[in-house]
Amino acid sequence: MASSCCKISPIISVFVFFLFFIFSVCPVESVNFNASNQNFQPRKESLKMKIIRDRLMKINKPSIKTIQSPDGDLIDCVLSHQQPAFDHPQLKGQKPMDLPERPKGEIPTSSMSKENVQLWSITGEFCPEGTIPIRRTTEQDFLRASSIRRFGRKIRRPIRRDSSSNGHEHAVGYVSGDQYYGAKASINVWAPRVVNRYEFSLSQLWVIAGSFGDDLNTIEAGWQVSPELYGDNYPRFFTYWTSDAYQATGCYNLLCSGFVQTNNRIAIGAAISPISSYNGGQFDISLLVWKDPKHGNWWLEFGNGVLVGYWPSFLFTHLRNHASMVQFGGEIVNNRATNSHTSTQMGSGHFAGEGFGKASYFRNLQVVDWDNSLIPLSNLKVLADHPNCYNIQGGINRVWGNYFYYGGPGRNSRCP
Repeated sequence: MASSCCKISPIISVFVFFLFFIFSVCPVESVNFNASNQNFQPRKESLKMKIIRDRLMKINKPSIKTIQSPDGDLIDCVLSHQQPAFDHPQLKGQKPMDLPERPKGEIPTSSMSKENVQLWSITGEFCPEGTIPIRRTTEQDFLRASSIRRFGRKIRRPIRRDSSSNGHEHAVGYVSGDQYYGAKASINVWAPRVVNRYEFSLSQLWVIAGSFGDDLNTIEAGWQVSPELYGDNYPRFFTYWTSDAYQATGCYNLLCSGFVQTNNRIAIGAAISPISSYNGGQFDISLLVWKDPKHGNWWLEFGNGVLVGYWPSFLFTHLRNHASMVQFGGEIVNNRATNSHTSTQMGSGHFAGEGFGKASYFRNLQVVDWDNSLIPLSNLKVLADHPNCYNIQGGINRVWGNYFYYGGPGRNSRCP
């Protein structure tokens, strides 16, 4: 036994020496991944993804059915009382309110086309009664955003109609100086070219109250092309609201608590179909926003009598009473990435002077008065921030009532 033991001792000695050599030359801390500088970025990335997933958990509610849209969207059918609006402290535990009293004296408007639909419902499949359709927000939506913290919100900026600060440019018609309780318009739908993801092109109506400082209140609805927000170039039905000039309140669509949806057939943020074509078919959507005289909430109607939902009056300060301005028109962002003006288009991408079938239009412009009656506009003013880039021309006739053509190509020989 002793002889056998002596024979293996050198082997053990070599093995022990080998282990000692390894741990001497290769210190333990070199394999500590958490201490390595090169792993700082993955840790930072992991924190970012955790924030995103936490936000997604809050935005995306449990669904009882999911519909795949041809454009790639997933539309979740969420129980009405579980929608994001009811995360608001003043709405917790509540249910959507009863339907409001619609404005009187509505002027009948003939549609330019068959009623517009949205791509997700083109097969005739809708969400069940008692649910609402919500476009599912994804990690990719957050990763495209210029700011995760402000995802779903506009960049804070003045909204003065004579200002194009922060690269925002407008061609709008507006009325002011009175008390307004709503607005209605039919808006021509196009798919303008947007040259990069940090720009957008939209056509909408604004219901505005307060000064143009930090107490600005707005309700907004229309269509927009926003590669950053949606990841594509489809024109999409959208809403927005703020009660403090885009600082801390409000958001697009249903990306925060606030707007209460009541309809199971319209998905806010979903693509609109069909769209207009140059020298071809023209299609528009009718939108009506008005203040319910009984409860004071601001309701939204899409198309021919389809109530989408409402903004509770408590969300606002000045709009708890009435609006002091109504604005209609187009807006683009020129992010000034180069010394040249952007080629992002507004409307159809053609100037107002080209007229029907070529330029984009708003028609049948109306406001709601103190008596909850829809009336034609009076004293409509029009303004374009940079008329060589995007312009506007107003008019009135028996068929369209108050209307205007607007838009443009952006960069051209007169808009360098």
